[in-house]
Amino acid sequence: MKDLQNRVGSFINRRTFVKGGLTAASAASVGGSFLAGTTSLLAEQGRQEKGPEEKSGRLTRGDAAILRFLAAAEILETDLWQQYNELGGIQDKEVPGGSGCKPYTDALSVLDTDMSQYIHDNTEDELTHEVFINNYLASKGADTVDLTQFKNLPSSKVPGAQQVGRLTNLMQLTVDTSWWTRYRVGAKNPDFGDTFDQAVPSLAVGQHPAIPRNEDDLTPGKHIQAIANTAGFHFGTIEQGGTSLYPQLAQRVNNPEVLRIVLSIGPTEAMHFQTWSDKAGNAPPLTDPKDPSLVFPDLNNDPKFGGEEFQTNLIMPEPTIFLNKNLGPCSIVRPTETKGAAMAALMFLTKMGLFIGQSRTFFEFMTDLAEDADEARRGGD
Repeated sequence: MKDLQNRVGSFINRRTFVKGGLTAASAASVGGSFLAGTTSLLAEQGRQEKGPEEKSGRLTRGDAAILRFLAAAEILETDLWQQYNELGGIQDKEVPGGSGCKPYTDALSVLDTDMSQYIHDNTEDELTHEVFINNYLASKGADTVDLTQFKNLPSSKVPGAQQVGRLTNLMQLTVDTSWWTRYRVGAKNPDFGDTFDQAVPSLAVGQHPAIPRNEDDLTPGKHIQAIANTAGFHFGTIEQGGTSLYPQLAQRVNNPEVLRIVLSIGPTEAMHFQTWSDKAGNAPPLTDPKDPSLVFPDLNNDPKFGGEEFQTNLIMPEPTIFLNKNLGPCSIVRPTETKGAAMAALMFLTKMGLFIGQSRTFFEFMTDLAEDADEARRGGD
């Protein structure tokens, strides 16, 4: 993880790209090589000085930086949720695009018969978040965030998906499912350095599709169900991240109105997370016939879990240690440590494989957004 952070931090500051442009080589796709190692080009670019600051308007630089990073995060969320909605949600005037994929939708409905509606509503929520935050930045005379130039990743080839460029890759995911145990264990907290078992260990290694890549993925039944199960856990993985990110960054905000925005959007991420935590528990146990290494266990009978707190229908967070172990247990969102929170979120999404195929300039842009957000200080300018 430390090595990954060093590599993310080595990318050129995005202001050089935005204000002055880069060579054609810098726009080359890095994909998996981003995690495999850096190049001398990146090392050289990483030593360049930062260019002009973005406009903060009537906001402090820190508050504007926090909102810009959150806007970028919401844009990325909207992009991935749009892909889920096109194939497994409800396509309407609120969330247009795509025409659905019945085998995938049917497999998702095994987790819950209302999955399509939940996917639709989650997609709409993220869209309103990104639009509102950018509108607010503009209303204060601050620079906004636009990732359109990075929509270059391919779409699923399944009928029902729009054939447009994407920001995110849902077809090569490595899904961390440790949140399942993190919220069910009462004596551990990641803010204290604690680690947690994976609910689905095989999802946390290798690369797995969470949407069908092409029509070959629609059969046999257990294979498309494995893809739907992967999506079900990925939903929770994404939304638990937002559940933590907003309170983490709220601790750095200055302006009461900006704090109100962060504190008002954040709880909706928690609502999403609790919904998906419930649905993931309904994923049927199976082994993917096209990838026998991918195994979904019976979580109600997994010997490494056990006990009442691990029942799949119990989704409220167990009280745990918070701030000081001597203060007693408290039911909380975790983690909420603010130090390095934005960069940690970017690293988490990158390690997930969500950006496989993205350009170097994308990572440069996102890295600088994260660095600026992490530099924000309550009481700072």
